[in-house]
Amino acid sequence: MDSGMTQGISPATTLDDGIVATAESCLAAVGAAREAIHGVIFGQEKVVDLALVTILAGGHGLLVGLPGLAKTKLVETLGTVLGLDARRVQFTPDLMPSDILGTEILEEDAERRRAFRFVQGPVFTQLLMADEINRASPRTQSALLQAMQEGHVSVAGARHDLPRPFHVLATQNPIEQEGTYPLPEAQLDRFLLEIDVGYPDRAAERRILIETTGVDEARPRAVMSTEQLLTAQRLVRRLPVGEAVVEAILDLVRAARPDSGDALVKDKLLWGPGPRASQALTLAARARALIEGRVAPSVADVKALAEPVLKHRMALSYTARADGETIEGLIAKLAEKL
Repeated sequence: MDSGMTQGISPATTLDDGIVATAESCLAAVGAAREAIHGVIFGQEKVVDLALVTILAGGHGLLVGLPGLAKTKLVETLGTVLGLDARRVQFTPDLMPSDILGTEILEEDAERRRAFRFVQGPVFTQLLMADEINRASPRTQSALLQAMQEGHVSVAGARHDLPRPFHVLATQNPIEQEGTYPLPEAQLDRFLLEIDVGYPDRAAERRILIETTGVDEARPRAVMSTEQLLTAQRLVRRLPVGEAVVEAILDLVRAARPDSGDALVKDKLLWGPGPRASQALTLAARARALIEGRVAPSVADVKALAEPVLKHRMALSYTARADGETIEGLIAKLAEKL
């Protein structure tokens, strides 16, 4: 194992025997899970890896892409492969918060005594797919805020804890915006990554044609258990982060702020990422390293994750948009400086 693999936040930080033993078993399990997902989802290797990063880091993901690009299938496959209980909610304008969280109903027993009983909604699952989340009203969208951040919901003043782990993978259609409600910045910031889902290349689409239109279709299989996933999530938080990686994260996030940031972005942004972006980038970099068979992240991981971590935490000024600037372009320029 090279010195870069064991470098921690301080020079004295090294991997102890317990972390090494846990890492060896987790690396094998995560590698098998990654392979199993790629065996079902074709042509979306980067999307699959980013979705895995999101879950291993203990966060939530926003999948942005056109219909028919296997977003729903990806979430179903992740649930099966990772041993998670998965549910799907189709967000519509008439969806109410109680349709997601649950509600209290009045029941009467045999002795005619009445009492309220809480009936859990679909949010009480381990992997929730919020399909077309921007079609629901802001009131319904906000019902997920507490669940995503705190891991519990409050109904009629009573706290109800969600299962562990709990992850939300929400989808958005980037083209059709009629009758939609853009997610507020406070809720966007709760998503660890924004994952762009694009068209597959020709070879991948050919494979999709052949393997999904016949009698036998590839089916996902369980590879990890819930306990194994929780162990991997705990390991991600214990992996050492080198001083160079910490500085790269701070340089990138602080450079992306309109007032005190890099000269490249001054007067081009309405707002930039806060400290939660630094936290997200640190966790995501650790998770990406684990997925790729390493036990410590590198600056290359920071560069690779810059766009999905920062994109939804920044907004262009009107002048910058008129000049043809893009968030992706600004992030790429800032990442090149690391």
